[in-house]
Amino acid sequence: MSRPRPEPVQVVKQRRDAALTALAGGVPYIQFLGIHFDRRGDELTAVLPFRDELIGNPFLPAIHGGVTAAFLEVTAVISLSYLWLWEDVESGRIEVEALEAGHLPRLPKTIDFTIDYLRSGLPRDAYARARITRSGRRYASVQAEAWQDNRDRPMAEAMAHFLMPRRED
Repeated sequence: MSRPRPEPVQVVKQRRDAALTALAGGVPYIQFLGIHFDRRGDELTAVLPFRDELIGNPFLPAIHGGVTAAFLEVTAVISLSYLWLWEDVESGRIEVEALEAGHLPRLPKTIDFTIDYLRSGLPRDAYARARITRSGRRYASVQAEAWQDNRDRPMAEAMAHFLMPRRED
């Protein structure tokens, strides 16, 4: 009995990137903030490019706390959604063309979101990563961390719980 021949690596990478682009591109607020994602394997790093409009306190100057919170929540939701879709994208059960055409799966809904502001966000690019600590059929728990110049000196950390959408079979 022979196994099917695996797809070329570049085809799989292209499908992963297209799925991530469609997922993040389907949320207008992500586009408004200018957030984009850097994918390395299954690990996502969110990037928030600095713009003057993100400043909340011009005297410091510091990035607005609401922007920081939104950045961490977006990072958590997209990371969780991407992990949730990973198997379907890898197997080809989800057609990239459908995602690109706007037929996106439902995103997880936030149950609660807690943020700890550790230091002021300086007027420069920020980065964030999320770690899924629990992912079940109905509920998921995610920790997210944002930093600027040094990952060992985070500017904010967040803990969030999400209600997972039902899988359509």
